[in-house]
Amino acid sequence: MTEFQRRASAVWSGDLKGGAGKTSADSGAFEGLDVTFATRFTNKRNKGRTNPEEFIAAAHSSCFNMALSDGLSQAGNVPDKLETNATVTLTEIEGGFRVSRIHLDVVGTVPGIDEEAFVEAAKVARDNCPMSKLLTPGVDEVTLEARLI
Repeated sequence: MTEFQRRASAVWSGDLKGGAGKTSADSGAFEGLDVTFATRFTNKRNKGRTNPEEFIAAAHSSCFNMALSDGLSQAGNVPDKLETNATVTLTEIEGGFRVSRIHLDVVGTVPGIDEEAFVEAAKVARDNCPMSKLLTPGVDEVTLEARLI
């Protein structure tokens, strides 16, 4: 059995609303990214600051693209480009917050395939990429919109 381990770390100082944190990846891909209450629990967009849900969206959209690319390629339709936006919804519930929904919106340029086959391949990728398998049991719904350009 092959295993791969990936690491990231986070540091937080202060209380929840007034404090701030930083997160880094061991790979060096990002280091010291700012994390704040306002970027997580408000709709403010603080340029240069992030939150855990953006990382989930980035992980899910990247994983989904890789799974979709693999499925399309194995069927003989190598994509020229796949562009996926993932929207992670954080919902306030009694006693706190939870990630309630994830929406994947993929636009693809794939020679030799029709819209119906592309949508079907996208559904298979949505259901089978490792991030979907991890996240799906914990959310109310994972929705998908897929189209060719």
